[in-house]
Amino acid sequence: MTRKFFGTDGIRGTTNIEPMTAETALRVGQAAGAHFLRGDHRHRVVIGKDTRLSGYMMESAMVAGFTSVGMDVVLLGPMPTPAVAMLTRSMRADLGVMISASHNPFADNGIKLFGPDGYKLSDAAERDIEKRLEKEPRLAKSAQIGRARRIDDARGRYIQFAKDTFPEHLRLDGLKVVVDCANGAAYHVAPEALWELGAEVIPLGVSPDGMNINKDCGSTHPELLQQTVVASGADIGLALDGDADRLIVVDEQGRLIDGDQLMALIALGLQARGELRGNAVVATVMSNLGLERKLGDAGLKLVRTAVGDRYVLEEMRKSGCNVGGEQSGHIILADHATTGDGLVAGLQVLAALVEAKAPASRLLRQFEPLPQILKNVRFNGGSEPLEADSVRKRIAAAEAELEGKGRLVIRKSGTEPLIRVMAQGDDPALVERVVDDICEAVRTAA
Repeated sequence: MTRKFFGTDGIRGTTNIEPMTAETALRVGQAAGAHFLRGDHRHRVVIGKDTRLSGYMMESAMVAGFTSVGMDVVLLGPMPTPAVAMLTRSMRADLGVMISASHNPFADNGIKLFGPDGYKLSDAAERDIEKRLEKEPRLAKSAQIGRARRIDDARGRYIQFAKDTFPEHLRLDGLKVVVDCANGAAYHVAPEALWELGAEVIPLGVSPDGMNINKDCGSTHPELLQQTVVASGADIGLALDGDADRLIVVDEQGRLIDGDQLMALIALGLQARGELRGNAVVATVMSNLGLERKLGDAGLKLVRTAVGDRYVLEEMRKSGCNVGGEQSGHIILADHATTGDGLVAGLQVLAALVEAKAPASRLLRQFEPLPQILKNVRFNGGSEPLEADSVRKRIAAAEAELEGKGRLVIRKSGTEPLIRVMAQGDDPALVERVVDDICEAVRTAA
């Protein structure tokens, strides 16, 4: 069955254009609610959101959908995606919902669903919900319609959860940390957690207005963070995205540290303490060969998956690994969380910095990455440029050129009409040329 609504990370699109309309959000609430109506207990769904203007509309529509089929709703307000996953489990809910388009611009929004265990739904569960979307919902009887209520202490619960992942014997006293919250879901909780642990905090991106989420800030636009870290003499900078499930770090010299370097740091630290499980790290096909070689030197494997933190997590659960993630900054630490958590990952980085008593520039640069280029080519949403003969031939030629010298990954975005072209290898000129050639072939075919 071809999925009409769900992509690599839930449902996502431009608001007030299908599938991201209030009507569809209501129907998703009804379909997802019906999927989880099991047993004779009072059913409950937890809903969080980021700071987008459209969050009010989508939240209200989903409340109507869930309550109409008999589910009670607990509203968290603006909260990080990992907080929703954690509170879904903590509150014994049947389902968790995060209304967010993550790192996308404010005009987009999305719906991410979590099961009662706090994990994102499987493909099979999403397919069942899609089938239900095609049918008329079975509405609850009048006396069984659900109720909705807001809880006021959700932020405090999540801050305490995040702090509990930080080693008890350490504090952040004397550490100056710049944290960029992308004007998104973590704008309150991230600076507060760092301050409570003793850090001197310089907050950025903490004035959301509904339309400035991810705008020139956060993990996808770290320039202001880099400038602020250097100008303020900070020890380190942390950048989250709109829903705070990813992390990018800036060292004291203003240099970017991506998810591959962070995974190496965390995994090797756990290995040294005898706490790394599975003798491996799980990452996607986009991670740099330098990470694979660094782990190999330490006797560890790099297990690769398709792009998407849900696929990383599925492999982690299958292989028993407790560290995984994506180069883009989704870091999953299974000892603490069921999904990527930018704040929790950041706290592990800060703990390593405190213990090492070394500058971030020396500690965080775990390996020298191979030259890598990623370019995106936008195309007409109705076309399939990767199926064109001219594109296939160009890809085959590039793979032959890179054989034994590097890697090539071509994929269609699951959230936008983009073809992503990535190559990495020892020869930077070759890497750049093959990427440019394929991008041009895609543009011509599209």
